[in-house]
Amino acid sequence: MSRDTSVSAPDRPEAVLFMGDLVVLARQGRLVQEALARDLVPLAVVSTDTDLARLDAVRSDPAHSLHGLGEVVQVPDARIASVLPAVQPLLSRYDVRGVLSVGEVFVEPVGVLADCLGLPGTGSKAAVICRNKLLQRTAAPEFSPRWQVVPPAERASFTLPADHYPAVVKPAGRFYSSGVTEVAGQEELTAALAQFGDDEISLVESRVHGPEFSVEALVQDGEVLWSGVTGKETNEHEGPYFTELSHTSPALLDPADEAALIAANTEILSRAGVRDGITHGEYRLTPGGVVLMEIAARLPGDAITFLWELATGVPVEPVMLDLALGVPTRYPAPRRRARQQFVDHPHGVLRDVTADGAEVSWPARDDRWPELTPVAADAEAGLRGVLVGRLPGDVLGVQEHSGHRSASVVVDAPLDADLDLAAKRAVAQVSLHLDPA
Repeated sequence: MSRDTSVSAPDRPEAVLFMGDLVVLARQGRLVQEALARDLVPLAVVSTDTDLARLDAVRSDPAHSLHGLGEVVQVPDARIASVLPAVQPLLSRYDVRGVLSVGEVFVEPVGVLADCLGLPGTGSKAAVICRNKLLQRTAAPEFSPRWQVVPPAERASFTLPADHYPAVVKPAGRFYSSGVTEVAGQEELTAALAQFGDDEISLVESRVHGPEFSVEALVQDGEVLWSGVTGKETNEHEGPYFTELSHTSPALLDPADEAALIAANTEILSRAGVRDGITHGEYRLTPGGVVLMEIAARLPGDAITFLWELATGVPVEPVMLDLALGVPTRYPAPRRRARQQFVDHPHGVLRDVTADGAEVSWPARDDRWPELTPVAADAEAGLRGVLVGRLPGDVLGVQEHSGHRSASVVVDAPLDADLDLAAKRAVAQVSLHLDPA
């Protein structure tokens, strides 16, 4: 397919191209509205995970944040070989001024396309490294746990010394904790390795103990202009999984530990060669120092962008667009603390979720996220939103990965307030109504 370049750039509408599926586009719908406010046509590339009829319904709804989204191209997968040919007609009709990935799977094609167009972006090298944990271990070995790569042909026979247990098995290219399992012995190790496809790279790593954090960063021209540390809680103490159950932004953290996390993240971003954009790195803080779990050249998941908005009073989407367009930008320091706390659930069939004195939002059902509006810095702690990530009729059980979680609350409070108490009170307002499975 050749691209018609007969139409000069001044005669083509200026546009920005977002790549990501409906589930993430809906969450970050302010990106579309921000593009429209700058007289840019918002375009999108989605995968077959997006129901086009469902997307068309929300973008034609004046009350939805995706209203005004322009042309949409659906691709069979997020490989560069699939995406770049598919966007050529858009490049012929529009003067694309920025390219953004709003989901993990499109990080590589976005990085390559931005380089091809001479636009700001993560950079091709960084995009590839940030999608592969093996490359991250290779680029930053001193920040990595002890690790080994296990080729498909060796998975059934691979062994570890007895003193290397417990260990963690993970796929190099997945995300959202998918496939990450702690193993206590040889039988569990062999079973965990067997779950991966022959096209996947599997890693076996030492089990790293210590609190988990993420570091969100905004990078422009290779310089980190803002960093924020988010605290994590997972269900790792209840079993072999590492599903995230809470996020706190900014983390409740000693200043020296915060500085160590930010310094490590900044060094790793430099090693990877990240040029422009938002990043999300995950770390463990151990007695021996900061240990890298993974680094991603994308916005954080769950409601973390909203937590930072509640904490700083400023949305992150306009800054993301600034970075993609090469506009000098900045982001403020937090003046409150916010948390997303997932609600523990019994096993059964989900029927409904209700909350005393709060509206319940079902993004998985209607692709609508609530407006989590920042309040004054000294406002009392409070519940800002209740989110449900499952559908009525879903069977709730063990939370092996993030897709198994059910409902969460979003709360915020002054920096010196008792956020644990605020979260506990908010969770108590929520009721999950289940039928026996």
